[in-house]
Amino acid sequence: MEPFIVSARKYRPQHFEDVVGQEAITRTLTSAIENNHLAQALLFCGPRGVGKTTCARILAKKINEDGSQKEGEDFAFNIFELDAASNNSVDDIRNLIDQVRIPPQVGKYKVYIIDEVHMLSQAAFNAFLKTLEEPPRHAIFILATTEKHKIIPTILSRCQIFDFRRITVGDAVKYLQYIAQEQGITAEEDALHIIAQKADGAMRDALSIFDRVVSFAGTTLTRKAVAENLNVLDVEVYFRVTDLILGQDIPGLLLYFNQVLSSGFEGHHFISGLGSHFRDLMVCRDPQTVSLLETSDNIKKQYLDQSRLTDSDFLLQALELTTQCELNYKASSNHRLLVELCLMQLASLGVHEKKKGTKAVPLIPASQFRGQERQTPASPSNEAPTRPEPSLKEDAPAAEAAPDTPAEPEKRPKKPAIAVDHLRAEKVSALSLSSIRAKKLHEAQKKAHLPAEEALPEDAVPEEDLVRHWETFTHRMEENGRKILASSLAMDRPKLKEDCVIWIELPNLTMKKEVEREQQELMGYLKKTLNNYSLQLRITVNEETARQFAFTPEEKYQKLREKNPALDLLRKTFDLDL
Repeated sequence: MEPFIVSARKYRPQHFEDVVGQEAITRTLTSAIENNHLAQALLFCGPRGVGKTTCARILAKKINEDGSQKEGEDFAFNIFELDAASNNSVDDIRNLIDQVRIPPQVGKYKVYIIDEVHMLSQAAFNAFLKTLEEPPRHAIFILATTEKHKIIPTILSRCQIFDFRRITVGDAVKYLQYIAQEQGITAEEDALHIIAQKADGAMRDALSIFDRVVSFAGTTLTRKAVAENLNVLDVEVYFRVTDLILGQDIPGLLLYFNQVLSSGFEGHHFISGLGSHFRDLMVCRDPQTVSLLETSDNIKKQYLDQSRLTDSDFLLQALELTTQCELNYKASSNHRLLVELCLMQLASLGVHEKKKGTKAVPLIPASQFRGQERQTPASPSNEAPTRPEPSLKEDAPAAEAAPDTPAEPEKRPKKPAIAVDHLRAEKVSALSLSSIRAKKLHEAQKKAHLPAEEALPEDAVPEEDLVRHWETFTHRMEENGRKILASSLAMDRPKLKEDCVIWIELPNLTMKKEVEREQQELMGYLKKTLNNYSLQLRITVNEETARQFAFTPEEKYQKLREKNPALDLLRKTFDLDL
């Protein structure tokens, strides 16, 4: 099938009445032409694609019409266009000034359109200033720019300025509907809204996008086809993400974000769109600001329904988190982790209060989601899925809850009891009173699981068995990769003092601290294997041996020379320094 192509140029405005979204400028220019009060220097400024150059061409043709011209005469010989982006030197302006001196052969005025005038150099501006200040009667200058602040004030003071505003989404949609009707194209209103929003206020871009989508999708434009062609996330994705956030379903949220990434979308695009979604929800909370939501009536109803499930505090914090994530995205080395952390913080809003002096949002503990059956979320296709309404109360049926009665907060499952292991103690923080109480309770539970001291065996321990089990434990530590501990234990042969005291002597304090750090595991093994639970460990440091471990360069050299006298001959032969 041959591609169906619509010419965007065909539907660009040809008359002042057709200039989309620029009614005030249209009325002003039309009145000035009719009353012969048009200034000789005009400045059209505004965003790209809003029709500045198109309006300048319409004006250039209109001012030479006096009713006596032939049909189809457009006075093209009286219109001169100059692209200041590529012709910004003094010589280009001098050539323009030389042309200005020659009066028109047909018509009343010569019109000079200078596009992107802010690109002229400083010297070119100075050369153009005198002509612009005192132009010939037959010359009219129309300057067009997207950056008015870059034009020197002496030029601005001599021009009649017209500020073009962005084309609203509503105006762009209406014009696209007119084009679709003229071409026999069936287009959904939501699809045209996506095109208008993608154009970002530029009607020229909207027409170009419309051309591309029609050539791809044919004579029927659906929201799904337009979203796929423009590679934008459908608004239903953000509705679903917000439902998961309000339901505080962190695992489901992370799985759904993984589906978004698998569909080929960037995390920056996703988090930026999520921030815009929260902005739209904030706008819908007040009836006076609902008009700021530029979308179709169907989508607007969905926004209104979801905004009732949120409050202002949540939306403000959500906007702060998404904005901060978007700012940090480029500087982050792990983009996915940054977005996932932002999503987890969003789902944890309101669960715990922030600690004083910190900006981080405390996350929901992972133990809350243990044992819950997870379902793989549907892929975020551009087709509108059915969204389950988030339930704030799981057990109560929906019919029993009155519409004006505030829902009760969701009850969290209690944390499971923590099993106590007598060989490995759980680390409990002691930074608060609750932590101290938890630590005392933990110690009490630990003692409850241990047998009474008088019931523990205390068999006699032969020193040979002690040495054998000591070496076995040392060898096991070395095999497990704990070589520092193994080397510390191998520094001395353990000796048995007073039948229940194991004594070792280490060469330095560092080794002593290393053994003491792992003393509980070591003694637990020895007590169990030797069947004597009254064993104790005593570690001493030999100061003389510790001092010998620190050698100066001179002492090292003397030690090596004692082992190999030829080393002294080598040093003297090559005149080496220590």
